[in-house]
Amino acid sequence: MNDTKNAGGTLVTAALWLVLLVSAAANSIGQFAGLDWTFRMFAGAVSVVCIVLLIVRYIARRKA
Repeated sequence: MNDTKNAGGTLVTAALWLVLLVSAAANSIGQFAGLDWTFRMFAGAVSVVCIVLLIVRYIARRKA
């Protein structure tokens, strides 16, 4: 996790934010768009994983 201070770390963090936004949007808008329940739960799980990874990266960056 020491790559959070270089360009690769920034790219990973930006990608995590992008995946979080897309999966959260799919989860929240999915009911109105008629998406299947399974897909919405998968999108919600991806959102939770992204949130956890972003928190872990933030804590690791603060400790370094």
